[in-house]
Amino acid sequence: MPAKKGIILSGMRPTGKLHLGNLFGALENWVKLQEEYDCFYCVVDWHALTTDYENPRKVEENVREMVMDWLSCGIDPQKAVVFKQSDVKEHAELHLLLSMLTPLSWLERVPTYKEQLNQLKGKNISTYGFLGYPLLQAADILVYKANAVPVGEDQAPHIELTREIARRFNYLYKQQVFPEPETLLNIYKVVPGLDNRKMSKSYNNIIEISIPLEEIPSRVRMMITDPGRIRKNDPGNPDICSVFAYHRIFNQDNQAEVEESCKKGSIGCVQCKTSVSTYMQNFLEPIYYKRRELEKNSQLVMEILAEGGKKARAVAQKTMEEVRQAMGLS
Repeated sequence: MPAKKGIILSGMRPTGKLHLGNLFGALENWVKLQEEYDCFYCVVDWHALTTDYENPRKVEENVREMVMDWLSCGIDPQKAVVFKQSDVKEHAELHLLLSMLTPLSWLERVPTYKEQLNQLKGKNISTYGFLGYPLLQAADILVYKANAVPVGEDQAPHIELTREIARRFNYLYKQQVFPEPETLLNIYKVVPGLDNRKMSKSYNNIIEISIPLEEIPSRVRMMITDPGRIRKNDPGNPDICSVFAYHRIFNQDNQAEVEESCKKGSIGCVQCKTSVSTYMQNFLEPIYYKRRELEKNSQLVMEILAEGGKKARAVAQKTMEEVRQAMGLS
């Protein structure tokens, strides 16, 4: 077996069942990475509290739903450590210690901080937890000495912050405790929502990974197509049609033929939707049935998280011993 390339840490907030944007924006990549790296995949339930601290009751149910989606899509607990953030208290300890040496200005300049303050105006998130969540994210990464972190472009500044914190710690305490993790940009397939905006639960325009197969055609029929096509034989513009975006993902072998037919007006939108629905059903069928099996034994998910927590704690505890020694706290 070839040597692994290094250590990867990545996580998701437990928001319940995942959608196709999550699958092609992150999970598909995670499945590939677990073959090449020592991967730690973390359910970041403490991060969920940064915006939902007033109503934490759904977090446990959301954790179970999300991890079932992970496993259904190919995350393998025999190849990657799958665990819950709150089961490894060393994340909180490292977060606290790093907060002592992290300048406030470093947190305030993170682009997503002000962006989300504007986007989530309906929520009271003028809290330290929200301001400091990139620092907790840095602790998540550094406690496993991750060499790389797969993220989208919007999260790249968070990894740069993590690198700066690692560098500052190593400089202050004259020990190379932490590596500076590299940013591993996700190969992201654009999956528009039903309304052609970004797929998001907040827009109510999603298709869940776990959608019953028989419901796919009705959901696809809701998709917005080229508004310039009035009649069936009008020439279309695939580049502005959400249905064609799905052909690019689920029907790669025949997408060129579909594109040409759309531009010529020789295929109507209804026929195009029917076709892509079939391809989607074929692709999602094994995921759907694997999830149904997991639902019959939902306790298995909690057992996987418990076992993953033990493995993660063993690594995190060793790192924290080094941190305390470097800081003169041991």
